Amino acid sequence: MKRIKTGFTLIELMIVVLIIALLASIAIPNILRARVNAHDAAAQAALKTISTALETYLSANNAYPSNTTSLLSATPPYLQVDYFTGTHNGFTFTVDSLSSQLYSITAAPASANLGSGSFTITTGSILTAN
Repeated sequence: MKRIKTGFTLIELMIVVLIIALLASIAIPNILRARVNAHDAAAQAALKTISTALETYLSANNAYPSNTTSLLSATPPYLQVDYFTGTHNGFTFTVDSLSSQLYSITAAPASANLGSGSFTITTGSILTAN
């Protein structure tokens, strides 16, 4: 009686593992890049939201607020989220300058792998990458 072998040989299993490793080496960097791009887009959108709140405050009060808490404490609030405490989508937001005539807000990644760089929005909603 002849034995029938079933199953995979070691070589076949090694080829399958090699193919999976090759696919993973292509896919993982793309996934990480997409994550960084998503964090960047979220930070830019948050800066635009902050800028819109500041410009709306200016149109209602003829001057920008003296501090960011004025945007949160108004009724109704100009800003729904306090971006200036903690991190939001991997970025920290800081006020570079805020006076009755101008503002500058910067979003910087909390760590190097969360964003491609920092972004700044200034008076007139001018967004720049740093």
